This record gives sequence, structure tokens and C-alpha cells, in this order.
Amino acid sequence: MSTIPSTAVSGRPTRLVALVFSLCWLVVMFDGLDMFMYGAILPKMLEDPALGMTRPMGGVVNSYATFGMLIGALVAGTVTDWLGRKKIIAWCCVLFSLASALCAVAPSVGVLGLGRFIAGLGLGGLLPTAIAMVNEYAPRGRGSFMIGALMTAHHAGGILASLLSLWLVAAFGWRSMFWVGVIPLLIAVPLVLSLLPESLGFLVARGRRSEAEALARRHGVDLADFPAAQTIRRTAADRWVALRGLFAGSMWVTTIVFWLASFGGLLLVYGVNTWLPSMMRDSGYNLGDALAFLLVANAGGIVGMLVAGRIADRFGAARVSAVWFALTAVCTFLLGLHMALALTYLVVFLTGVFLNSAQTMVYAAVAARYPTESRATALGWTAGLGRFGAVVGPTLGGVLTAGGHQSLGFTVFAVTAVFGAIMITLTRVVGKSSQPAEAAS
Repeated sequence: MSTIPSTAVSGRPTRLVALVFSLCWLVVMFDGLDMFMYGAILPKMLEDPALGMTRPMGGVVNSYATFGMLIGALVAGTVTDWLGRKKIIAWCCVLFSLASALCAVAPSVGVLGLGRFIAGLGLGGLLPTAIAMVNEYAPRGRGSFMIGALMTAHHAGGILASLLSLWLVAAFGWRSMFWVGVIPLLIAVPLVLSLLPESLGFLVARGRRSEAEALARRHGVDLADFPAAQTIRRTAADRWVALRGLFAGSMWVTTIVFWLASFGGLLLVYGVNTWLPSMMRDSGYNLGDALAFLLVANAGGIVGMLVAGRIADRFGAARVSAVWFALTAVCTFLLGLHMALALTYLVVFLTGVFLNSAQTMVYAAVAARYPTESRATALGWTAGLGRFGAVVGPTLGGVLTAGGHQSLGFTVFAVTAVFGAIMITLTRVVGKSSQPAEAAS
């Protein structure tokens, strides 16, 4: 692959990278807040006779959001290559903020579902675009660490959703949380539009090298410090070659198994995070504890995200993902048993540690398995098609918990985690004859 020689610019990229990372962390935190608030307020929505929501309907409504995220994730990669990272991040924030306002005034479950679907379009497009932006501004050798640190924002948003729910819902009702979801329109969007620079890699790839050099000079950095700004833009034919590379030889088996692992992982992430407060309340815990469990699970998610990446650097992402899925199965099964409160909090924390980072390690394993020319395409399709699991999870949780069968719901989630462990383990043994030497993990 050819490279473009860079114009030397004095200085280190620290300040510019910090600016990009901080703004992307902020918008991803709002993304997490919007995603996790639904599960936090679901018990109160189910109790609202004016809304008339049943448990199965509650799961279906959140599946509308995850279906919107599926579409947003698949479309965002193409659209951001046309319009730029900065514009897509801003427009995604506008979209899910306005959708949250629609949910706040929704007179019926149908309108609420429409609002959640529109919000999903923005949420699904924002996360991969923000990850791409941070990765393209990461100094050499720091991309994985920065992406892992960025993903802590998602769980910080979940913690904020739990805390705000404990404070607002009792006093002002469940609609107040959706009004909180409008805040990104007032805070994040102006900051992104005024302060966030465009991706240097995008500018170079679109033939706007003079703009990239001007941006680098303005911030006192050297384009050579940013690997993404050195690669020549591919042609449309090259992109088709990358897609065909996912199915070359016996790699098609590996590709499909990765998709299945991602399906199981995202089913767990969205199913458990949507229904955890309701299922724990049905198990005999009060509403305050049930909402606090979501907070604790997201605190565990932050810890797990930081720990899993470091361990995976040593032992391999696929191996760590398999172990994490297996431990998730144990923890989710234990949640179906009524334990002492302190022990329950510990198990919920450990569930958060293993559940969320198990899926993140699926993405890391994909990045390690595929060669450079197919890596981005493999990640995009694994994330996009895995979103079908995010659609199924909330609906499945609603069906399984209807009629007070919450213990069955925990058992099914545990079985799904075992499925994820098996699938990610299979990726280590199938298709090895076509595995590139550089991707061995």
C-alpha cells in the first residue's frame, strides 16, 4: 500500500488528540445515556396506565431502537466517507436528541416506538463514527488503548442514566428522563461544530491534503504522527476487493462464525441492559435497588473495558472473549437466584465486567484475524449484522419475563452467553488455512 510523504510540522499531537478524544468521549457518553435510560425507566413506563404498555410491548419498543441502530451503523460508514466524520457526529446527536423530545411527549406506545426508532438511527451512526475519528487521531501504537478508553464513556452514560433515574423519575415521572435526552442538542452539538476538527485521514483520503496540512499547522502537529493521514484513498473497486476478502477460501466460515458471536454478544448487551432493573424488581428487590443494579453493572463495564484490552494484548482477544462469555453465563445464571443483597451487588458488578467487554473483544478479535485491506470492512459487517442480536435481545427479554418468569429470562441469557463463547472459540480453529500470518493471534 502506498503512502503519502508528510510535510514536517513541529510539535507533538498531545493537545489535538486530547481535544478530539474529549469531544468524542462526551458524545459517546450521551449515546450511552440515551441507550441505557430506557431500561432504567421501563418499570415506571409499565406502571403508567395512560401509556398502556405491556411487557412484550416494552421489549418490542426497545427493539425498534436497536433496529434503527442496525440501519444507522451500516449506513454511517458510507455516508461519513462522503460528508466527513465531524458532520455525521453532529447530525447523529441532533437526530437522537430530537427523537428523545418526541418520546417525552409521546401520547401512545406507537409514537414512543417511532421516537425510539429515530433515536436508534442517530445512536447507531454515532458510535462507529466516533470510534473511527478517535482511531484516526490516535498516535502510532495507541489506537486500541484509545478506543477502549473511549468505550468507557458508553458505560459512564449508563451510570448517569441510573443516577438521574433515581433522582428524577420518582419526582417528575418517566417522561423527565427523555427530556434529559435533549441536552446533547444544547451542549454537545455546539461544541462539536465549533471545536471538533475534521479527521486528518478523511481530508487526505478525499484529496484535500492542503486542508489537512493547514489543520496540522494550526495545531502544531506533524501529519506523520497520524497513520490514518498517510494512506491513499482506495477506489470503489478496491472496496469490493475488501468485501470479497471476507469470503475468500475458507475465510467465509470464519466470517460467519464471527457474525454469530457478535449476534450473541449484542443480544446479551441489549437484552440484559434493557431488562435488568425490571427482572431484578420481579425477583423481589425494591425499585431503588433494581435501578442501582444498572448503575453497578455499568461501573463494572468500565472496569472490564480497561482490563480486558490489556489482558487481550497478552493472550489474544478471541481467547479472552471466550472466557469472558463463559463467566458472563455463570453470572447471569446466578442473578436468577435470590441471594443476599451484598452478594447480588457483587454478581451484578461482575456481570458488567464480563458482559460488555466480551462483545468488545469480539471486535478486537476480528481486527486481529483479517489483513489490513479487509479489516475495516470485516469490522463494519460484524458490527452491523451483529445488531440483529440487539434487535432480538430486548424483545426476547419482554416475552420471557411476561407472567413473572424472570428466572427463565436469566437462564436464557446465560445460555446465549455459552453460545457466544462457543462461536468465538470456533473462530480460533476454523478457516486457519486462509488466515494471514499478520493476523495470527
